[in-house]
Amino acid sequence: MSANKSSINKAVLAYSGGLDTSVILKWLEDTYDCEVVTFTADIGQGEEVEPARAKAEAMGVKEIYIEDLREEFVRDYVFPMFRANAIYEGEYLLGTSIARPLIAKRLVEIANETGADAISHGATGKGNDQVRFELGAYALKPGVRIIAPWREWDLLSREKLMAYAEQHGIAVDFNKGKKSPYSMDANLLHISYEGGVLEDPWAEPEDDMWRWTVSPEKAPDKPSYVELSYRNGDIVAIDGEQVTPAEVLTRLNAQAGQNGIGRLDIVENRYVGMKSRGCYETPGGTVMLKAHRAIESLTLDREVAHLKDELMPRYAQLIYNGYWWSPEREMLQQMIDASQRSVNGDVRLKLYKGNVEVVGRRSEESLFDEDIATFEDDAGAYNQQDAEGFIKLNALRLRIAAMKRR
Repeated sequence: MSANKSSINKAVLAYSGGLDTSVILKWLEDTYDCEVVTFTADIGQGEEVEPARAKAEAMGVKEIYIEDLREEFVRDYVFPMFRANAIYEGEYLLGTSIARPLIAKRLVEIANETGADAISHGATGKGNDQVRFELGAYALKPGVRIIAPWREWDLLSREKLMAYAEQHGIAVDFNKGKKSPYSMDANLLHISYEGGVLEDPWAEPEDDMWRWTVSPEKAPDKPSYVELSYRNGDIVAIDGEQVTPAEVLTRLNAQAGQNGIGRLDIVENRYVGMKSRGCYETPGGTVMLKAHRAIESLTLDREVAHLKDELMPRYAQLIYNGYWWSPEREMLQQMIDASQRSVNGDVRLKLYKGNVEVVGRRSEESLFDEDIATFEDDAGAYNQQDAEGFIKLNALRLRIAAMKRR
C-alpha cells in the first residue's frame, strides 16, 4: 500500500542524478506535495557522484547528502559476506544484493536526521531491489513510510520518462552520446547487466558490453601472481602491503580484470517469482572467494568447514532476498565470525586467462601436519593398522543391510 499522500511532508530519495531519479524527484514534489531530501552514495560505481549535487540544487533541493561509503561498504558488508563464502544458486557472488542493506540503512538514518516522513527509491515493481530496500528499512524503522514510484505511476517506459522530463524542464543528460542498451548496476564488488539482447537466454553477450574485464582470449600470455594476507578471515595485505578494505577490491578488480577473470552469465530465480537472465563482472570477488576457501582449508576444523558449507546456501539466500537485517542472518553471522578467529595466514594465487589457481597457502595456525600426511615413513605418527577397525565399524550397518537383503 502506498503512503498516505496527505501525510507526507518530507521524503528522502535515493538519488543518482540520472533520468529515473530526476523524474522521481519532481514526481514526488508534485504528487505528494512534499519536500525532497536527496541521498547519493559512492559505493565504488566508477562514476562521479558530485554532479548529483548540482543537479539536485538546480531542482531546488535544500538538503543534499553526498557520501563516500566505499570503506564502510566493503568492511561491514562485503567482508562479512565473504567470510561465509556466500554464493547464490551456485554461481552468483551477490554483488547487487549486498549493497542494498547499506543504502537502506542510510536512507533511514537520514530520514531520522532530517525529520522526514518517508523514504523513496527507484527500484521497479518487478525486481528484487524493491524487496531489499524495503525489508531493510522496515527492519531498522518499523513505522517508516515508503514511496515506490514504479508501483504507482504510469511512466513505465524510457520514452514516457523523457517526455515527463521535457515537460517539466528537468535537465537530464539523455541526449548526450550513445546510451547503453543494458540496465546496469555497479559498485566496488561488481557490475551487472540486464535487458537488451540479454532478455533472450540463447543470445550471447556482445563482447563490447563488458567494462571491467578483458576477454580471456585477449588476456596476457604470461600469468600474474598475487599474495593475499588474512587476519580473522579478512584480507589485510596484498603482496605484503597493508591495504584498507576498499583498496583490496580496487586493486584486485584491476589485476583480475586485466587477466580476464570474473565474467558470469546466468539465469537466476528472483525472489518475486520470475526468472531473470543477467551478466556480471566480479573480478576481485572471484579471486577473494578462491583465496578465502584456500586459507580456510588449512585453518578450519573439518566439521566446522563442512557445517559452514551446509549453512552457506541459506545465508546466501537471505542476502539475495533482502534479509540482511534479519535476526536469522545476524545469528548466522555470529557463528561464521566465530569460525574465522583462526583464519589467518597467506595465500598465493596465479591469475591466467580467466582462471584463478591457488599455488600456495601458509598459516601459523595451520592444522595440516606434514608428519602425519606424508606418504613417506611417518615415524609412528599414525598407526595405519587402526584404519581396519575404523572401516569395519563404519561398514557395520552396510553389512547388516546386505545380509538382510539376502
